[in-house]
Amino acid sequence: MAAPIVDVVAALDHQRVSAFQIRVAALCAAVVFFDGFDTQVIGNLNPAIAKDWQLTGGVMKWVGTAGLVGLMLGALTLGPLADRIGRRAVIIGSTLAFGTITVLTGAFADSLASLIVWRFLTGIGLGGAMPNSIAMTAEYAPRRYQSSLVMVMFCGFPLGASFAGFVAGEMIGLSGWRSVLYIGGILPIALVPLLLAGLPESIRHLVLEGKQVRRIRAILVQINPTATYAEDTRFIISEQHGGGVPVKYLFMDGRALATVLLWITFFMSLLNIFLINFWLPKLAQDSGVPDKLSHFATGLFQAGGVAGVLVLGFLVDRFGSYRVLAPTYFFAAVFIGLIGFVAAEPYVLLLTATLAGVFVIGGQTGANALASTFYPTFIRSTGVGWALGIGRIGSIAGPFIGGTMIDFKAPVASIFILGGVAGLCAALAVFCMGRTQAAAPPPIAIAAQ
Repeated sequence: MAAPIVDVVAALDHQRVSAFQIRVAALCAAVVFFDGFDTQVIGNLNPAIAKDWQLTGGVMKWVGTAGLVGLMLGALTLGPLADRIGRRAVIIGSTLAFGTITVLTGAFADSLASLIVWRFLTGIGLGGAMPNSIAMTAEYAPRRYQSSLVMVMFCGFPLGASFAGFVAGEMIGLSGWRSVLYIGGILPIALVPLLLAGLPESIRHLVLEGKQVRRIRAILVQINPTATYAEDTRFIISEQHGGGVPVKYLFMDGRALATVLLWITFFMSLLNIFLINFWLPKLAQDSGVPDKLSHFATGLFQAGGVAGVLVLGFLVDRFGSYRVLAPTYFFAAVFIGLIGFVAAEPYVLLLTATLAGVFVIGGQTGANALASTFYPTFIRSTGVGWALGIGRIGSIAGPFIGGTMIDFKAPVASIFILGGVAGLCAALAVFCMGRTQAAAPPPIAIAAQ
């Protein structure tokens, strides 16, 4: 008698979301929460560090650039690594790394040069955590809820970044800017034991890895305790598979043009997010906004992103990613451009920054979900990681261009108008990606022996 065959993807699709899957998404959300905190925190500390060390002009752009170069390298290298060795180890290792290095930054950074080095190292850890958390959440989600679960999980990032703004606004005056770094490092370190205890390996990755039948069976039973599987059950995934260099598959089987358009979207979107994150507090303060309100503006920018995600997740599941994300980025462009014209009006600035966050961070979260569902399992971390890695070039360009424009005494409005143009480019790229209709390859059943 032939051994029974179970398609793992079908098994996940044909049942409700379980407490086990929610736990996986929650742990990944916690990782990206602290990722968001430690990514954003340097922008909030920018004015205080510059004042403490008597730095002038836009010189802090080199700190922002170093951190984002690290993020780019982490995303480009640790995404493909996770496709080879598994998501769990990379997520846990990255979390421990960026938490530890953030604490060390608070303890030992004593000059602009040393801060640049510490932020570069922190960025490598941060760059590995996010794409693999996205991939892990997508791979445990039923396909009908994949976009929503990934987007809700990713709310952790803007919440963490928003928390960084509020913490910085309160703590800098009380305990100095180093205390904020200690908070941003100790908390992710404390999360690591929970990840070790509660975060499983991706079940789809286990099937592709082969010879993991017992682990796959145990996970499926945790997801659905009423299910039973015979000892000789064969577990399969009806997805494309390939060997060799994972990156080459991003450009095969009709994915090449869509991949390039996705990279453009990530580049322009992350340029905007980090332009605003890094320079909004300083530009607001230079325009006469009180220090605390300038930090709150950045916090509300991130909080607006959370509100946007909750709405956009529903819309994406109902109308599709392309129809929702193109107009989302258009409105992001409008409100980013407006920031430059209202920077001197504190409460109008708070409202405009919040609305900009709704659309630009909401759009980026939707793009993350799109990347995680566009690529098959065997290159999912690579696809998300490279999209984020290319996007990190935009995130490097945002703070650097902003700092350069400040050095040349450019009007505040012109800096945010540039962000508006980038938002329009992202809208056009998503629109065109939706028109490519890349042909999906026929599924190939991969079995765990």
